[in-house]
Amino acid sequence: MVPYSSGVDPRPASPTPTADRLARALAAGSTAGAGFVPELAGWLSSSSRFRAFAEANEPKIRKKLRGAGDPDALRDVRLELQVARLLLADRRISLAWEPLGSGRTGPDFTVEIPGQRPTHLEVTRLQRDPTAAEPGVPWLPKLRQLPPGAPGAILVGVEGGTAKALDLASSARTVRARADARDEAYFTTRGIAGSRGFHAAFLRLGALLAFCENASPDDRVTLWRNGSARIAIPEPAARACLAALRGGP
Repeated sequence: MVPYSSGVDPRPASPTPTADRLARALAAGSTAGAGFVPELAGWLSSSSRFRAFAEANEPKIRKKLRGAGDPDALRDVRLELQVARLLLADRRISLAWEPLGSGRTGPDFTVEIPGQRPTHLEVTRLQRDPTAAEPGVPWLPKLRQLPPGAPGAILVGVEGGTAKALDLASSARTVRARADARDEAYFTTRGIAGSRGFHAAFLRLGALLAFCENASPDDRVTLWRNGSARIAIPEPAARACLAALRGGP
């Protein structure tokens, strides 16, 4: 069974009937079942903004859940929904899901803060021990999801007790060194068009984040900034996202 425990926010003991009906409708025809529906209903009950977001994106959520045919795929979808829920807890943040359209190459979210440039955010999940992860896993193939002309970031969900277990700076440094050494096979086998393709995509990456849901607030999220990015992540947007992912102001 997929573990759905959360160290961020305990779900209400009795979700509202409206939230329960919506959760069941979203999960209809999927393998989510009893493991996820009660938790999703709790999330929908506890946040009117997340409930409105889920209602607005109901077809996308239902399609994603139906397409999650194994526990790992279901965890991936759950992480996207968890990130959305946490970000929307900050009323300054507006969130668009799959802003370029479902099925097209593009980021999972666009995050908007009043007065700041919109920031694209791609969400992925590390399916192994973060301390033993190969450099570039799993963010490297996700670079192609970030379109040019706007700030872009990739969030990596990790398991364990701290987001710091995934050394983002070391991972980025090692991958960049391979590109500088023109290790073409390293990139082509990972869906990147060689070292030149990596350098072009890397310029669109403003930041990497690691997110560990069950960690304490201080250890829940880390951020690495790409000093060579063409467009930096706006500082107010970065601060707001970090605070929201930690579960507090």
